Amino acid sequence: MTEFLELDGGRLAYDVTGEGPLIVLAHGMGDNRGAYREVAARLAGAGYRVATVDQRGHGESSTGWPSYTRTDSAADLLAVVRYLGGPAVLVGHSFAGGSVAIAAAREPGSVTAIVQISPFTRAQRVDFGALLSNPRYRKGMLLLMGAGMFRSVGLWKRYLDHAYPGAKPAGFAEHLAALDADLRRSGRMAVVGKMGMSAPTDAGAVLGDLRCPALVVEGSLDPDWVDARAEGEGVVAAMPPGLGRVEVVEGAGHYPHVQFPAEVAAAVLAFLGAGARG
Repeated sequence: MTEFLELDGGRLAYDVTGEGPLIVLAHGMGDNRGAYREVAARLAGAGYRVATVDQRGHGESSTGWPSYTRTDSAADLLAVVRYLGGPAVLVGHSFAGGSVAIAAAREPGSVTAIVQISPFTRAQRVDFGALLSNPRYRKGMLLLMGAGMFRSVGLWKRYLDHAYPGAKPAGFAEHLAALDADLRRSGRMAVVGKMGMSAPTDAGAVLGDLRCPALVVEGSLDPDWVDARAEGEGVVAAMPPGLGRVEVVEGAGHYPHVQFPAEVAAAVLAFLGAGARG
């Protein structure tokens, strides 16, 4: 059941399932909280209270916010944690991977651990050599940049098709149709464009300040990087020693939590102590 949290600037849509310690799941840009349906069910079944949140300007959350940065998203997630009665584990995908790092650094008492899935957490540079030599990276980069620049739903859907390599997961067509309908609403692709233009420097700047355990989950075939494992290891290397670790889901693209929900949920539960409470 959708619930709403009213904040200065707009309202956030979310839902909660399960009982136990709180986990808050945040999707990336151009998506909605439905992407976590399978993972959320598994985490709730393992003894957690799981909240999935529509990012500002996405899903059932409102548009018209003054800005759409990772710092803004971090503040939204912390507001949800406070409202639901934290502390919480924060899980963020892509854009929101940086958001959960900022939230943990800003309010360490509210965040017990973070999971970053395919995160954009560090400043990115286009690898021009790989644009020539790596077709998967070249296609992903061109589609991603084109979708943001031209605010094109069609290009975004082509990017999503590319970012889910191999056989599509169950329910993918329905999820894509829901995203298509959502992103064609007035102002929605403008939000995606603004998020795409928001550099993750605010997230990268706080990695050294983290104090809670961190897991970085990458897909081995993620087209957003030439080497997804190396990107994840770079994020962990910027954290205090011994704080973070990387898990790579073989065969997954940029959305391992949707393509391989059982594997991602198992990795999260193992990271948290196989579902142990507290």
